[in-house]
Amino acid sequence: MSLTSDVGPFTEPSVAVNSRNPQQVVVAFQDNAQISYSLDAGRNWQPAAGIAPANYRVSGDVSVTYDSHGQAILCYIAFDKLGSFNYWGHNATRNGIFVRRSSDGGKTWEANHIPVVEQPTVPGIPFEDKPYIVADNSSGPHSGNLYIGWTRWTLTDSEILFSRSTDGGKTWSKPIEIDGHPGLPRDDNGANEGFDGVVGPDGTLYAIWSAGNHIMLTTSHDGGQTFSPPVAVIETAPIIFAIEGLERANGFPQIAIDPRGGEHGGPLYVTWSDYRNGDLDVFCAVSRDQGKTWSAPVRVNSDSIHDGAEQFFQWLAVDPSTGAVNVLFYDRRDDPKNQRQIVVLARSADEAKTFTNYAWTGNLFDATGVFFGDYTGIAAYGDRVYGAWTEKPLQPEDEQKTAPGAARPRKGTIVKVGVADFSQPTH
Repeated sequence: MSLTSDVGPFTEPSVAVNSRNPQQVVVAFQDNAQISYSLDAGRNWQPAAGIAPANYRVSGDVSVTYDSHGQAILCYIAFDKLGSFNYWGHNATRNGIFVRRSSDGGKTWEANHIPVVEQPTVPGIPFEDKPYIVADNSSGPHSGNLYIGWTRWTLTDSEILFSRSTDGGKTWSKPIEIDGHPGLPRDDNGANEGFDGVVGPDGTLYAIWSAGNHIMLTTSHDGGQTFSPPVAVIETAPIIFAIEGLERANGFPQIAIDPRGGEHGGPLYVTWSDYRNGDLDVFCAVSRDQGKTWSAPVRVNSDSIHDGAEQFFQWLAVDPSTGAVNVLFYDRRDDPKNQRQIVVLARSADEAKTFTNYAWTGNLFDATGVFFGDYTGIAAYGDRVYGAWTEKPLQPEDEQKTAPGAARPRKGTIVKVGVADFSQPTH
């Protein structure tokens, strides 16, 4: 179903389910920062009020999680005006990273947001970008901690910054740089980008990002105070790429863990997309020794190799109750012209050895003429999988392929959410 009542500049959703109360699910999206919430496991959705900050013109790059107490936490950036295109540290205006909290599952939110880092408008300031929030919901020694990693753009480089909260998001530590080596200062190749993280059952924080043609990994065993030297664990083809009809696209990685399976948990999983096969594919690699070694990449999408169809903007969620691996992505295999896409859910019940692909949407849609964003979102609990994505409403050439009464063409995008229930046996 659509979470937006009309079309607009809506992109980059993030979704989370509350493991303490799985009836509570939230979806965040931009532009500006917005929240929709469900109190009945995704059957019905309502918009939350008072999310976007009043003291900034633009807010977005949202991510959302639930902490160990069941509190919903929204993270976003806010700014007045972007700097130079793809060189965001140049002529940056005041900007920052903020969180907002909800104690009732996402229905109501605190009136004032909390700054993680904030830059005033003075010459030479950096631009803080693409933050992602991670909660420690383990039974380890740092349970309850919240972590945020992001890219800081400066005039000379790109850095992966990190901050932590030990008091439920009320206050945040001074940011530290965890990348080990800065990347290039532009957003179109060679930068340090795409932070994601996950916490194991022993409290170990695993953090990853993209740097050139590698996925980097670092770990923290003391609640985010210090980190191991980053290591290039997976080699990729270029992870910034062009796709027909899209303003831009990337294959930034995500990391997840099966928390079952002993003190350190079960396997770690990393997903990304690249064009090593000519067209774009989604891949998954697995580590069974806490990130020390990784398997060869497994192709997640099940279409024929080298068929010229693009699969992109993947997102990963491992169900903590079952260990099932779930990957959401856009998929163009059904369009011979490789211009339009559906949304596909790939699922593995054998620790990512094989994936079964399910079409989550039926009608092909294109993305020309709109900003399609950089992210999708997925979450899973109790064999219920929640996906959130951006669509452009159908165009005239698409309408003849749909049922009577299909949507008329409109300008802009909508955000949709879907629920896949694998808890019921199939016959």
